[in-house]
Amino acid sequence: MSKVRYIQVINFNLEGITRDDFMGVADEVAPNFAQLPGLISKAWLSDEANNTYGGVYYWESQEACEAYRGSELYAQALANNPSFTNLSDKGFDVLEGPSQVTRL
Repeated sequence: MSKVRYIQVINFNLEGITRDDFMGVADEVAPNFAQLPGLISKAWLSDEANNTYGGVYYWESQEACEAYRGSELYAQALANNPSFTNLSDKGFDVLEGPSQVTRL
């Protein structure tokens, strides 16, 4: 299994669609994310009470994450999606030593 070297956290609010609409789209597009080069896994997030959704992406490298950020999938699914507002995309290097101790 690949080591997680970089983590990306994305959050957004829904506008003009319901949570159920979003869930339907998420189920449809999840296989596209599963094919991303360098993506180890993605956790899909939901805070319905605060209308906040998003994901935590576990990457093999920052370069793989940057390639995703420059991809058509990122543009269509996130950056240019009129149903997502207040988009936040943050990236973090993983501190290997303590992360191994806490089982990452």
